[in-house]
Amino acid sequence: MSETANAVLAKLRAPGFRKWLVTLAVMPGTFLSVMDITVVNTAMPHMMGSLGQTLSDIAWVGTAYSIAEIMMITMAGWWSTVLGRRRLLLGSMALFAAASVLCGQAHTFGELLAFRVLQGVGGGALIPISQAVLRETFPPEEQGLAMGIYGMGVVVAPAIGPVLGGWLTDNYGWRWVFYINPPIAVGGILLAAALVWDPPFLRRTIKRVDWAGIGLLATGLTSLQIVLERGQEKNWFASRQICWGFAAAVVSLVALVAWELRADEPVVDFRLFRDAPLAAGSAIAFITSMALFGTTFLMPQMLQNLMGYTAYQSGIALLPRALILFALMPVVGRLYNRVDARLLIGGGLCVLFLSYWQLAHLATSFAFRTLVPIMLVMGSGQPFTFVTLSTVALGGVEKKDLTTAASLYTLSRRVGGNIAYALMATVVDRRAQFHHARLAESLGMTRPAVQAFRAGLAGDLVRSGVPRAAAQAKALGLLDAMVDRQAVFMSYNDSAWIMGLIVLATLPFVLLLPGRKERKAPS
Repeated sequence: MSETANAVLAKLRAPGFRKWLVTLAVMPGTFLSVMDITVVNTAMPHMMGSLGQTLSDIAWVGTAYSIAEIMMITMAGWWSTVLGRRRLLLGSMALFAAASVLCGQAHTFGELLAFRVLQGVGGGALIPISQAVLRETFPPEEQGLAMGIYGMGVVVAPAIGPVLGGWLTDNYGWRWVFYINPPIAVGGILLAAALVWDPPFLRRTIKRVDWAGIGLLATGLTSLQIVLERGQEKNWFASRQICWGFAAAVVSLVALVAWELRADEPVVDFRLFRDAPLAAGSAIAFITSMALFGTTFLMPQMLQNLMGYTAYQSGIALLPRALILFALMPVVGRLYNRVDARLLIGGGLCVLFLSYWQLAHLATSFAFRTLVPIMLVMGSGQPFTFVTLSTVALGGVEKKDLTTAASLYTLSRRVGGNIAYALMATVVDRRAQFHHARLAESLGMTRPAVQAFRAGLAGDLVRSGVPRAAAQAKALGLLDAMVDRQAVFMSYNDSAWIMGLIVLATLPFVLLLPGRKERKAPS
């Protein structure tokens, strides 16, 4: 019996097996943390009715989580120094699980907001920590594979969120989008406690707390997040609140960079951007994330508002993208050691542009079978871009700085995604108004064809029982609704064009990345 137990222990300790156990330990928390950004969105209409809040108020459920999470993402390297990375990992997962239970138990809007902040604090550090741990656990020749596995969590999770959130909300209620987190998080905690340890090269202590840096960071990121999430609702700079928020964000973030570059023990070490691949990779991640998150934001809206899909059905429509992405992640990880990273990233960007070009040419009568090939093309391009990019960006960073570098890289992706939400919402609204005006002008109510169509609508209404006196007005209203629907759909086409051009704009930055012969190994 003891020989069998010893054999099992020896197998568990073997490097080839242990790396997969470590992956199982750190990835569930990361997956849940990223998924909670989108899984809650589908439940918000139900939260409104349950808690008696307006749409504008209930949106703070997402805003509160994003602010807390992005703060912890940025400070993950600093907290790893203060607490130790293993303690931070275990504590973050425990806090995330406990806060999820509290969110599900919340009976007032204030309670839900407070618990969502706690959930964001717990979830934020998990993302860069898991990336750093995987980089250290897998051998140098499998770094691409490690980032492929990491990419499965951070890229697939937002796509799975709407599907799972819609199904749970429709069948069990909105509280279950939180209750699914604790069992998975507890499993990760048990594995991490047994397998994850702080390596000897990590810094363990700090001499003084950078309170000024923390204050500037909190003010800057909070102001920026509020501006991005509330700008469209407040008509942007026509609102004094948005103007003051934007000024606070710019002043605080500029002062933060200037202060941290001079600080001996900065809370955010921007000096790491002296590493050219990290700087270029973060810039590309910032821009491409605008397209990725912009699609995640716009597609469910278009499918639900214009095509009549339910939340669950809109998630299913996006599922082919997640499935092909999931299948190709490990493949791209293997290709990393055989193909120049710039070719992989450039090719992935071109495939992504093709998918956005296809989206920009959709017609209002498109069917589900029309959307599936587009989602497959989009899902095929994403792993070639994001897996390779994260591997190259962190490839030359010293191991002692890996957690901080991963935080900066993740911050670039998240800020780019948040800007995409605000940008796309504004584009859809403004371009819909533009197209409505142009379509109404081009129709011309005095044209014989338009008058005949309106008369036909009025006749149909009369035959269905509508009084003849009201039929003409109702026919005009129906015609206006048809014009409005077409205008909104055209605005979604315009948004797809913009996201495609954003993807193309990143191609010159790819040339700044190192090729296979130029890559340097971390010390």
